[in-house]
Amino acid sequence: MTIATFADLLQEARKQPKPQRLLFVFVRAELPDFPDADQRRRFEQGEGGVLVPVVCVDKSTEELTSMAALVEESRRTEIEWDLVFTAAMDDPKDDAEVERQLQRMMESLQMGNITAYLAFDHHGNAVNVG
Repeated sequence: MTIATFADLLQEARKQPKPQRLLFVFVRAELPDFPDADQRRRFEQGEGGVLVPVVCVDKSTEELTSMAALVEESRRTEIEWDLVFTAAMDDPKDDAEVERQLQRMMESLQMGNITAYLAFDHHGNAVNVG
């Protein structure tokens, strides 16, 4: 199945034979350090920039009802974000392992390795950023 929306992701995660943990890294697009004129122009037009992780969280599929609920929860942090990158894993029932995977995911995104993850906008639409 092609995952085109956050609802598709939830549906697929709930179909898995083992309970799933969904990992989320919320990112904000920013200008790179010392941008040139072209980078600045493209960024002002809503293109380019660098993706900076601003907050991360994990959720079981039972904890999630919709993208709207996840967005509302994120608003309570008062941290602005542009996209959320998502990965799934079999629930290890070990918070330390989940934290290690979230840390790896954040480090990977900081290095620009984004193709292993699904990205969604505030509306729950999958975004192709690769």
